[in-house]
Amino acid sequence: MALIDSTGLHHVRITVTDLARSRAFYEGVLGFAVAKESPGDPGDPAVRSDPEQLYGGVVYQTGGTLFGLRPVADAGDRFDSTRVGLDHVSFAMPSKDALDAVAGKLGDAGVEHGEVNELEGFGIAILSFQDPDGINLELSAPV
Repeated sequence: MALIDSTGLHHVRITVTDLARSRAFYEGVLGFAVAKESPGDPGDPAVRSDPEQLYGGVVYQTGGTLFGLRPVADAGDRFDSTRVGLDHVSFAMPSKDALDAVAGKLGDAGVEHGEVNELEGFGIAILSFQDPDGINLELSAPV
């Protein structure tokens, strides 16, 4: 018997260096709708440490899961998937056709990305790319 009986993933929050740049990416490239944003200035240390003010960040509604940006990283910091912690975040797509179409749109928008790869053992196709802080992102679709 497990100690915890979770019903699934509720939210993910990532740490970013530049909130405006990250918002432009997640809203403009991924089309995320803002669910809630901080009323405070992310440059204010009191705001950056206050969960009630979303640490100065923003939270998006992405289907049934919330996805947040916390702007507290130093400007020169970069993501490293080989360190303990996050490897990548994957967002669901409705179909492989939609995934193929997005690959073209990302290229047209100047967003570098990998190829659409089918993972037969998992029944999905994936497309990998990075956000402005180098955080590994993936789109996944059933095949």
